[in-house]
Amino acid sequence: MSILNNYQNHLIDQYNPYPHGRFVSIFILRHVESEAMFRTEGSGEPLNREFVFAGQKEGDTQLIQRVVISKRKQVAVERRMGRELLREHQLLHTTPKANAICSLNTNNPCERCIDCMVYGYAAGGGGAQRSRVITDDAFSLHPAATIVGTRQFNALFDNSTMRNPDTGDASTSIGTDEYVKPESVFLDIETLKDVSADELRYIVGNILRSSRYGAISSRIGKTRNQLIGMAWSNCELFSNLEWVQHTYDLLRGDEHEPSFPLHTNTIRNAAQQAMQALRQRVIGQVTWLSEAERESLVAELGQIYADPEQLKTMLSRLAASYPATQKKGK
Repeated sequence: MSILNNYQNHLIDQYNPYPHGRFVSIFILRHVESEAMFRTEGSGEPLNREFVFAGQKEGDTQLIQRVVISKRKQVAVERRMGRELLREHQLLHTTPKANAICSLNTNNPCERCIDCMVYGYAAGGGGAQRSRVITDDAFSLHPAATIVGTRQFNALFDNSTMRNPDTGDASTSIGTDEYVKPESVFLDIETLKDVSADELRYIVGNILRSSRYGAISSRIGKTRNQLIGMAWSNCELFSNLEWVQHTYDLLRGDEHEPSFPLHTNTIRNAAQQAMQALRQRVIGQVTWLSEAERESLVAELGQIYADPEQLKTMLSRLAASYPATQKKGK
């Protein structure tokens, strides 16, 4: 029996366009396992950074720069991971306007596949669906000065030199890139609003199966996502920034800053303590998934995604759960 059956009152039976105030907060530890680049666009661009307070200790006014993974860069990876499954099982539908298969960034969504219904869409001159996956920027645990390095890059010609063998001209493909060092950690909360049990399985599956983030992800950006907490509530909880600042305070103790790198078990324990401390600030009802229940959920997802028949059954059941009127794109 699925552990989610015990929390059905925090989920909806099937999609409903009206808000019900049922929130699921998913607490993620993003562990960078290779060099990674989290920037806006283009080669040579600096990493995304923000000046924020180091922690939340009373009287502590220390400002530091933290590296930022923008909310769009995170969810876009996970959304594409889910769409791979939908494409494999023929669950991406023909779009109403262009008579083409639903695809991202074309302003022509099908308005009825699982991806459109979960992550949202906006059709120019047509309908719209708000995303029920609420995200925010993720901040690095350590300061940018600690986890950022630089690397020079170049592009050689066929003769293994920087000069064109035909013209003798020097290559202009040389420069320096900033990168995030391996063992860096980002803390992130994804909040799901008014989702069903199968939608929750689909979203969490996308998170746990996504493994590369940032620029040049075909060669760098290897990241492991760990589900370290889950809570049911009737409101949003606290922010990514609050969580990372409180965790930072617990890890540094009386020191100026935590050592780097830190083992993920150490960070996970501190992050879980911070979650419980920050829960006291929430004005609303909160129910936490226990450690054993969270492990049971991850194991259940592992079984579903490892079995083609179980996975097909879940996706087909979810696709069929949306109202007939929605399936017509109205």
